[in-house]
Amino acid sequence: MKSRIILASASPRRQELLTQIGLPFEVCPSEWEEVTDKELPEEVVQELSYHKAMEVYERNVTEEGTVVIGADTIVACGGQVLGKPGTRERAEEMLGKLQGGTHQVYTGVAFVWKEKGRTETAGFYECTDVRVYPMTEEEIRCYVETGEPMDKAGAYGIQGGFAAFIQGICGDYNNVVGLPVGRVYQELKKRQLIG
Repeated sequence: MKSRIILASASPRRQELLTQIGLPFEVCPSEWEEVTDKELPEEVVQELSYHKAMEVYERNVTEEGTVVIGADTIVACGGQVLGKPGTRERAEEMLGKLQGGTHQVYTGVAFVWKEKGRTETAGFYECTDVRVYPMTEEEIRCYVETGEPMDKAGAYGIQGGFAAFIQGICGDYNNVVGLPVGRVYQELKKRQLIG
């Protein structure tokens, strides 16, 4: 049984989800610059989560008994990857694309650990369909003015004020929040990384 888990993310939402399922962990945000040449959403999140986990592993792990968890979440709409908006104008543009339709949220998760002197890795991605009610331009503008969309993939947080516009989801809700913790737990257990 591994005794130490490091989450390579500063996301309060990911921390809340791991706490919710009772996994003790430490936080060590990745310093890796999020760049990729991948285009398919599932490849993007898998590559980014792997590099985040590996960067933290290389900085912090010298002994066996530690597993690093890296994660990356993106929103894809009509084949286009929507990251964090960065500006209010971009947030409004993104929400304009999402309103009244269905989009996908992808989260990639990577595990890196040392076993018998070797570095081991594993990972997966999860995809959830999200349906959004039609929104007026004023509703979009008012939501963006809350500031909530600015640091979130796709310019919204399902667990925040945007919940008023969620028509339904098909898949794992926690995946949309930022970490499919049920699958994380099962994958760790399958590899005997937790007891």
